[in-house]
Amino acid sequence: MSKSQAIELLVVDDDAEFRETLVRRMDRGGFAVSSAAGGDEALDVAQRRRFDVAVFDMMMPGISGLALLQKFRVEHPECEVILLTGQGTIETAVEAMRSGAFNYLTKPFPLRDLEIQIEKAFERGRLRKENTQLRELLARSQPSAEMVGRSPPMQEVFRLIERAGPSEKAILIQGESGTGKELVARALHRASHRADKPLVVINCAALPESLLESELFGHEKGSFTGALAAKPGLFEVADGGTLFIDEIGEMPGPLQAKLLRVLEDGSLRRIGSIQERKVNVRLLAATNRDLAAEVHAGRFREDLYYRINVMSLELPPLRQRTGDISLLVERFLGPAWQIEPDARQRLESFAWPGNVRQLINALDRAKIMADDQTIKLKDLPKEVASAPATGQAVVAAAAGAGSNAPADDLASLQRQKIVEVLRRVSCNKSRAAKTLGIDRRKLYRLLEKFAISDAEVFGASHNGHHPSPAAVLPAAPA
Repeated sequence: MSKSQAIELLVVDDDAEFRETLVRRMDRGGFAVSSAAGGDEALDVAQRRRFDVAVFDMMMPGISGLALLQKFRVEHPECEVILLTGQGTIETAVEAMRSGAFNYLTKPFPLRDLEIQIEKAFERGRLRKENTQLRELLARSQPSAEMVGRSPPMQEVFRLIERAGPSEKAILIQGESGTGKELVARALHRASHRADKPLVVINCAALPESLLESELFGHEKGSFTGALAAKPGLFEVADGGTLFIDEIGEMPGPLQAKLLRVLEDGSLRRIGSIQERKVNVRLLAATNRDLAAEVHAGRFREDLYYRINVMSLELPPLRQRTGDISLLVERFLGPAWQIEPDARQRLESFAWPGNVRQLINALDRAKIMADDQTIKLKDLPKEVASAPATGQAVVAAAAGAGSNAPADDLASLQRQKIVEVLRRVSCNKSRAAKTLGIDRRKLYRLLEKFAISDAEVFGASHNGHHPSPAAVLPAAPA
């Protein structure tokens, strides 16, 4: 009876002896059974607990079984209802089915027949729920491009996705804006055992607190101004699947506490409801903030931080993905487009502070401005077309030069960029190499090539104050 173990069942009958007989039999069958002696009691119980299937006696004092069915269809539409009666007629059967009953049984009946009907009703409810989830996803989700990249940092990201995807644990995706955190979340979901279930996406920075709570946890009809109908939250939509919360560092404190409870035991309540619902959702979260610093500053809950950060996945900025820009350009332009060499060189030399998102926007703009499906330098956005070479292109050009620095503007620009980055990171060689998108060995070779000394870098520090070289400069690697 493994299927029935997950079924939450409500039995409503004013005949105490018959009701207890049903409860004992269904309990032995593995159902999670609650009971009520009449309609008012049943409505009260259903406010506190969610049911998959309910069995109502048709003839009860006060609220009849048919009237109770009609109330359930409005207040608890996710619950399938089976009606029982000792006075079965064709007319009452037709009326019950028109009112939304799953089925109709006439007393007396074999209890095994009722068990079979309950399991069938549960299966119909499950399919209906999946259809609802699909409709919600179609309304709220947009397709995204697949991830591409051959650089070592991206190969490491792909390796981590392959290892972490099948896990059920929460994962925190960190990286600058525009690096593709949602694409990583989608890849993790595809690699998981929940790939055939919904992936639901929400951005905390895009909604005010009141709407964010409603989107995540849902609301009941009339719970606030404008709540004209009950609405499931995204946790319910994602039940059985994955929920990706982007910019989780923007989540207000009260919602952090509510989120923590869902992650701890799967329990939630819609706004305006006292009914507790259970969900089974894997959480993926993303942020471009330093959440550890946010915890230290008291703006993010420490317990929630450790709950969502079972594993951290760091996305590299585009400037560190040496060789990937050309690949991305080909991917987003498509085979029908051409790009002139000087335009391609400028794309590869630009620092891309907005990362892949900025690159895509630049290419979209260039396609609008281009003639004959050929992108020229003049078609690129002004900030790209007129920017000096920087980042990975600068140091790559320098690394490929001869043993003596060329006495031209490019060499001067390369040297200037390296000194500028060293000053910005207080001459920390590891951080400078990471910013420039190269390894430390290559950086030390460039420092020797251009005769850049620590004294030169520190000599330009603000107000003449700078940290001790011994405190910030690691020894050159062998």
